[in-house]
Amino acid sequence: MDLTRYIADVADFPQPGILFRDVSPLLADAVAFGAAVHALGAAAADLEADLVAGIEARGFIFGAALATRLGRGFLPVRKRGKLPGEVHRASYALEYGEDVLELRAGIVPAGARVLLVDDVLATGGTLDAARRLAQAAGLVAVGAAVLVELEALGGRARLGTSLPVRSVLRY
Repeated sequence: MDLTRYIADVADFPQPGILFRDVSPLLADAVAFGAAVHALGAAAADLEADLVAGIEARGFIFGAALATRLGRGFLPVRKRGKLPGEVHRASYALEYGEDVLELRAGIVPAGARVLLVDDVLATGGTLDAARRLAQAAGLVAVGAAVLVELEALGGRARLGTSLPVRSVLRY
Protein backbone atom coordinates (compact mmCIF):
# COMPACT_ATOMS: atom_id res chain seq x y z
CA MET A 1 0.00 0.00 0.00
CA ASP A 2 1.33 3.44 -0.91
CA LEU A 3 1.11 5.25 2.43
CA THR A 4 2.46 8.47 0.93
CA ARG A 5 -1.02 8.99 -0.58
CA TYR A 6 -2.29 9.53 2.96
CA ILE A 7 0.32 12.08 4.11
CA ALA A 8 -0.79 15.65 3.44
CA ASP A 9 1.72 18.47 2.94
CA VAL A 10 0.68 21.63 4.78
CA ALA A 11 2.75 24.69 3.88
CA ASP A 12 3.65 27.31 6.49
CA PHE A 13 2.46 25.33 9.50
CA PRO A 14 2.93 25.84 12.40
CA GLN A 15 4.80 28.90 11.20
CA PRO A 16 5.96 30.40 7.88
CA GLY A 17 8.66 28.39 6.12
CA ILE A 18 7.74 25.02 7.66
CA LEU A 19 6.33 22.24 5.47
CA PHE A 20 4.27 20.10 7.86
CA ARG A 21 3.70 16.43 7.00
CA ASP A 22 0.18 15.77 8.30
CA VAL A 23 -0.68 12.15 9.10
CA SER A 24 -4.34 12.94 9.86
CA PRO A 25 -5.63 11.55 6.52
CA LEU A 26 -3.75 8.31 7.21
CA LEU A 27 -5.24 8.04 10.70
CA ALA A 28 -8.73 8.61 9.28
CA ASP A 29 -8.44 5.62 6.95
CA ALA A 30 -8.67 2.31 8.83
CA VAL A 31 -6.82 0.32 6.17
CA ALA A 32 -4.00 2.85 5.81
CA PHE A 33 -3.66 3.24 9.58
CA GLY A 34 -3.49 -0.53 10.02
CA ALA A 35 -0.92 -0.79 7.24
CA ALA A 36 1.18 1.94 8.85
CA VAL A 37 1.17 0.20 12.25
CA HIS A 38 2.03 -3.10 10.58
CA ALA A 39 4.90 -1.43 8.69
CA LEU A 40 6.23 0.15 11.90
CA GLY A 41 6.17 -3.25 13.60
CA ALA A 42 7.94 -4.91 10.70
CA ALA A 43 10.58 -2.17 10.56
CA ALA A 44 11.34 -2.48 14.29
CA ALA A 45 10.95 -6.26 14.65
CA ASP A 46 14.66 -6.82 15.29
CA LEU A 47 14.85 -4.35 18.20
CA GLU A 48 13.37 -6.70 20.86
CA ALA A 49 11.66 -4.22 23.16
CA ASP A 50 9.83 -5.00 26.39
CA LEU A 51 7.79 -1.78 26.15
CA VAL A 52 6.80 0.84 23.60
CA ALA A 53 7.16 4.52 24.53
CA GLY A 54 5.05 6.90 22.42
CA ILE A 55 5.95 10.56 22.24
CA GLU A 56 3.17 13.14 22.60
CA ALA A 57 1.10 13.66 20.63
CA ARG A 58 0.94 11.63 17.42
CA GLY A 59 3.55 9.22 18.75
CA PHE A 60 0.90 8.22 21.30
CA ILE A 61 -1.38 7.09 18.52
CA PHE A 62 1.19 5.02 16.64
CA GLY A 63 2.96 3.86 19.80
CA ALA A 64 -0.16 2.62 21.58
CA ALA A 65 -1.39 0.81 18.46
CA LEU A 66 2.04 -0.74 17.96
CA ALA A 67 2.30 -1.79 21.63
CA THR A 68 -1.05 -3.55 21.31
CA ARG A 69 0.02 -5.24 18.08
CA LEU A 70 3.28 -6.43 19.67
CA GLY A 71 1.68 -7.46 22.97
CA ARG A 72 3.80 -4.95 24.91
CA GLY A 73 3.07 -2.31 27.53
CA PHE A 74 2.92 1.36 26.61
CA LEU A 75 4.74 4.31 28.22
CA PRO A 76 3.52 7.84 27.50
CA VAL A 77 6.25 10.42 26.97
CA ARG A 78 4.39 13.65 27.68
CA LYS A 79 4.86 17.36 27.39
CA ARG A 80 5.60 19.30 30.59
CA GLY A 81 3.01 19.26 33.36
CA LYS A 82 0.82 16.43 32.07
CA LEU A 83 1.98 13.59 34.35
CA PRO A 84 1.36 13.17 38.08
CA GLY A 85 3.99 12.25 40.64
CA GLU A 86 7.75 12.18 40.20
CA VAL A 87 8.91 12.65 36.62
CA HIS A 88 12.13 12.80 34.65
CA ARG A 89 12.46 15.86 32.37
CA ALA A 90 14.40 16.64 29.22
CA SER A 91 14.32 19.87 27.23
CA TYR A 92 14.85 19.86 23.49
CA ALA A 93 14.84 22.07 20.43
CA LEU A 94 12.33 21.67 17.62
CA GLU A 95 12.87 22.91 14.10
CA TYR A 96 10.60 25.81 15.09
CA GLY A 97 11.00 26.24 18.87
CA GLU A 98 11.76 24.56 22.19
CA ASP A 99 9.83 22.26 24.53
CA VAL A 100 10.14 19.85 27.47
CA LEU A 101 9.26 16.16 27.63
CA GLU A 102 8.54 14.15 30.77
CA LEU A 103 8.44 10.47 31.66
CA ARG A 104 6.89 9.20 34.87
CA ALA A 105 9.46 7.79 37.28
CA GLY A 106 9.28 4.33 38.79
CA ILE A 107 6.41 2.73 36.88
CA VAL A 108 8.51 0.04 35.17
CA PRO A 109 11.58 -1.79 36.42
CA ALA A 110 15.04 -0.45 35.66
CA GLY A 111 16.68 -2.21 32.75
CA ALA A 112 13.48 -2.61 30.73
CA ARG A 113 14.10 -2.36 26.99
CA VAL A 114 12.07 0.42 25.35
CA LEU A 115 11.21 1.16 21.72
CA LEU A 116 10.65 4.91 21.16
CA VAL A 117 7.87 5.72 18.68
CA ASP A 118 6.91 8.99 16.99
CA ASP A 119 5.15 9.98 13.80
CA VAL A 120 7.95 12.09 12.28
CA LEU A 121 11.72 12.28 12.66
CA ALA A 122 12.81 15.80 11.70
CA THR A 123 15.83 17.32 13.49
CA GLY A 124 16.04 14.50 16.04
CA GLY A 125 15.54 16.70 19.10
CA THR A 126 12.36 15.01 20.27
CA LEU A 127 13.71 11.48 19.95
CA ASP A 128 16.99 12.51 21.58
CA ALA A 129 15.06 13.94 24.55
CA ALA A 130 13.00 10.73 24.78
CA ARG A 131 16.20 8.68 24.76
CA ARG A 132 17.65 10.83 27.56
CA LEU A 133 14.43 10.37 29.54
CA ALA A 134 14.60 6.60 29.15
CA GLN A 135 18.20 6.62 30.36
CA ALA A 136 17.33 8.85 33.33
CA ALA A 137 14.61 6.36 34.27
CA GLY A 138 17.09 3.47 34.11
CA LEU A 139 15.57 2.08 30.93
CA VAL A 140 17.39 0.94 27.81
CA ALA A 141 16.29 2.62 24.58
CA VAL A 142 16.78 -0.16 22.03
CA GLY A 143 15.78 1.98 19.07
CA ALA A 144 13.24 4.28 17.51
CA ALA A 145 10.47 3.69 14.99
CA VAL A 146 8.92 6.55 13.03
CA LEU A 147 6.39 6.64 10.24
CA VAL A 148 8.02 9.55 8.38
CA GLU A 149 11.66 10.61 8.28
CA LEU A 150 12.53 14.03 6.85
CA GLU A 151 16.05 13.20 5.71
CA ALA A 152 17.10 16.74 4.79
CA LEU A 153 16.76 17.84 8.43
CA GLY A 154 19.44 15.39 9.62
CA GLY A 155 17.68 13.86 12.61
CA ARG A 156 19.18 10.40 12.10
CA ALA A 157 22.71 11.83 12.12
CA ARG A 158 21.98 13.77 15.31
CA LEU A 159 20.92 10.56 17.04
CA GLY A 160 24.12 8.82 16.00
CA THR A 161 24.66 5.09 15.92
CA SER A 162 23.74 4.47 19.56
CA LEU A 163 20.00 4.63 18.77
CA PRO A 164 18.97 2.53 15.77
CA VAL A 165 16.25 4.31 13.81
CA ARG A 166 13.65 2.55 11.68
CA SER A 167 11.52 4.67 9.37
CA VAL A 168 8.69 3.57 7.11
CA LEU A 169 8.63 6.57 4.75
CA ARG A 170 11.50 8.90 3.86
CA TYR A 171 11.17 12.33 2.32
